[in-house]
Amino acid sequence: MEPTRERAWETLTRYTKSESLLRHALAVEASTAAYAPRFDGDEQLWRVAALLHDFDYEIHPTLDKHPQDGAPILREEGYPEEIVETVLSHAEHLGLPRDTPLKKALFACDELSGFVHACARVRPTGLEGLEPKSVQKKLKQPSFAAGVHREDVYKGAEELGVELDDHIRTVVEALRPIASELGLPA
Repeated sequence: MEPTRERAWETLTRYTKSESLLRHALAVEASTAAYAPRFDGDEQLWRVAALLHDFDYEIHPTLDKHPQDGAPILREEGYPEEIVETVLSHAEHLGLPRDTPLKKALFACDELSGFVHACARVRPTGLEGLEPKSVQKKLKQPSFAAGVHREDVYKGAEELGVELDDHIRTVVEALRPIASELGLPA
């Protein structure tokens, strides 16, 4: 079975109804896909992994189940093991190695995509003019987007081998074309 973006979207929307989780999946997809050319990756495969990374979160919202209890569902649906292992590796609590550029990119983009989205939501211009310096300043405010694990943001950039400012810039640029889908000013 060839994993396509369309098939991944169908799987995601079958298990996920929350608009905020769907927007998060779109943001992580765009950000992760932005790194595919830099690491000579298959962009469609990277999009599929990113769309599916939290597909089971509504049915398995706790760390003792997510994403590990979602993995058998992905296997049953015929997704390749590379996708399943990538989805599993984004969960820090499982302690799995992130030994491919795709695994590193997904982990690096997961928390930061959500954080950049939160930063853009509180700005009248959304993503337009959002600079790394502003994002870094917000990262230092624990009360802002408190659910975002800051240590994962820093660790993700480090594992990916990119400077945090460059990583933030990449994510902001990746989200711009889908701003309206994310509920942000276009």
